[in-house]
Amino acid sequence: MADTVNSSYGQPEQLIQTLQNLKPSSVISLATSYFKGWETWQYVVTILLGLVVYDQVMYIYRKGSIAGPSFKIPFMGPFLQALDPKFDGYLAQWASGPLSCVSVFHKFVVLASDRDLAHKVFKSPQYTEPCIVPIAKDLLSHKAWVFLTGKVHVEFRRGLAPLFTSKALSTYLPVQEKVLDEYFDKFVAVSEANKGLPTAFMVMFREIQCALSLRTFFGDYISESAVKRIADDFYKVTAAMELVNVPFSMYIPFTKQWIGKKVADEVHEEFARAAGRCKKNMATGATPICTIDHWVLNMLESNRYRERIAAGEEGVEKPANLIREFTNMEISETLFTFLFASQDASSSATTWMFQVLAQRPDVLDKVREENLAARGGDRTKAFDLDMIESLTYTNAVVKELLRWRPPVIFVPYLALKDFPVTPNYTVPKGSMIIPSCYPALHDPAVYPNPEYFDPERWITGDAETKTKNWLVFGAGPHDCLARRYVPMSFAGMIGKASLELDWTHHATPRSEEIKVFATLFPMDGAQLVFKKRKWD
Repeated sequence: MADTVNSSYGQPEQLIQTLQNLKPSSVISLATSYFKGWETWQYVVTILLGLVVYDQVMYIYRKGSIAGPSFKIPFMGPFLQALDPKFDGYLAQWASGPLSCVSVFHKFVVLASDRDLAHKVFKSPQYTEPCIVPIAKDLLSHKAWVFLTGKVHVEFRRGLAPLFTSKALSTYLPVQEKVLDEYFDKFVAVSEANKGLPTAFMVMFREIQCALSLRTFFGDYISESAVKRIADDFYKVTAAMELVNVPFSMYIPFTKQWIGKKVADEVHEEFARAAGRCKKNMATGATPICTIDHWVLNMLESNRYRERIAAGEEGVEKPANLIREFTNMEISETLFTFLFASQDASSSATTWMFQVLAQRPDVLDKVREENLAARGGDRTKAFDLDMIESLTYTNAVVKELLRWRPPVIFVPYLALKDFPVTPNYTVPKGSMIIPSCYPALHDPAVYPNPEYFDPERWITGDAETKTKNWLVFGAGPHDCLARRYVPMSFAGMIGKASLELDWTHHATPRSEEIKVFATLFPMDGAQLVFKKRKWD
């Protein structure tokens, strides 16, 4: 009997095909005769063993020839490791092969560590769609624009593009400088309150980035108390966004997913109220100063154009950005995705930026010198877009930071159908396929000595020409809209900080260890001390 089974069903594919071809009547007859006289416990054990075997066979079948564990821990797979992911674990998985896999509960996950395979996933909307994590749609909204595909996504994205033009970006800078002034004072106050002893500033960096984003997006349409509340609570949305979680955990009170959903709903409502306030204000002819102002102004201009055309006017100039009317909740959902996309990534980049510049006074001195010169020696002069874009070395520092400690290490996608990602492997429909950004940004063949923080590689080296490895903002139809806004924002922040602050880093044994919380942070939270800079 064993020899017959081995010869007939030697491969998982053959076993699955044979089971599928069995007639229901044959199965029922065979089961009835076989199970006759069994005790209840025998049924339970048999069913459980059958499920374990099925789970294992399906894993082996989906895994095929790619790297990954030979066998799966029954049902849950490496769930416990997923609860507290280790960066070394990701490094090991990326190193295991261009494609590797894990299977957790019901979800089969394929990681693409090869640069070209990552590009293929990013640029294959016919096979995949962004999913971030399985629970993402419940938190961000099932109708959020990031999950749209095809023509609908292209049109939505085209409507958002004017929010990141030079004209729009220039209006955001005064708002951001005001926030920086407020928080730089807070940094100094925190250090003074701690009597000059080092403090883990990672939490403060999350708060400043949340305030920068909210003020850039919404201006004063959101109250100071709401900004503080969102800054304090938004990490709970991130905590809920685990790559895998217990099924239906969002409906179980006080789980991370249940709490994250509650916070997300409250933020959605706050943003929708702000959208209503903005529409009323912009209808009075107000000048746009924040992202939502520009968006609503485009809507108003588009509506006026359509009204004039409908009234029979001729020769009416068509707006450069003709868009439809968006509801308050649609605006809320879109800017919520902006905040989600920026919050953890920008907090990570800010944390590493202040830490590495404290460790590298040679780099900080050059940043300080360049920014002072750009202001004509007047260190109190406000920055503007032309000034920021002229800062060659400061922008190289920002770019090197984004390469060295990329705020986005991978972007999960969902396979909409079987995806032949290589000639030898097809990602099964319904699986997650995750293109990784970190390996391409640390490829020693492209970036020599990749673990060394070296801004000069962007000035005197050839790093600027390696565009295919520059996956910081993804690629393809869903690449990041803010690829110009992000470096501008960081260059403005660090340039201003270099002129107004002095700070020191107090290294601990865990300063260079990497903590994974959606993105990368120093394990000790960045132990820093800030002082107001005194100029001679």
